[in-house]
Amino acid sequence: MAHGCHAATWRNSNTCAAVPTYTARKELLAPLEDVWLFLAEPRHLSDWWPGVGAVTPDRRGLAPAARWKLHAPMRPGLLRRPGSESTLMVLDVEPPYRVTWHMTTERLDVELRLSDAGNHHTNAELTVGGPFMVGLRRSFPRTALNRLYALCQTASEL
Repeated sequence: MAHGCHAATWRNSNTCAAVPTYTARKELLAPLEDVWLFLAEPRHLSDWWPGVGAVTPDRRGLAPAARWKLHAPMRPGLLRRPGSESTLMVLDVEPPYRVTWHMTTERLDVELRLSDAGNHHTNAELTVGGPFMVGLRRSFPRTALNRLYALCQTASEL
């Protein structure tokens, strides 16, 4: 991502769009390879991404140009109506270090970066950008990473 540009510019790097963009960082208690294997399974997105109850991936899985159908949980959420559907478009994948995607209904652009933190831990940096009107909060990426952390913590204790 270019310095000074927002998440929305990943799809059009010629201009910088003025949208709120929030970033959170967290050290995950699992090796980089294990974190990537977890993230590479599309159906796991609903385990850690707020507002997603289930995922129906296309046959490509986690690959550029893949389209996943996202199903909202049946309870009301911050960004989605109960039981609604939207589409996630995978934009770029650089295993095991980086993935970017766009959520069409929410109009969110997302970048997740991973790096080896040593000691069988992984540094995760999540950047989420979207228009003011979708209700994106500063805490959203932190909430998502906290949920991912909890899943990694549980797995590391097994």
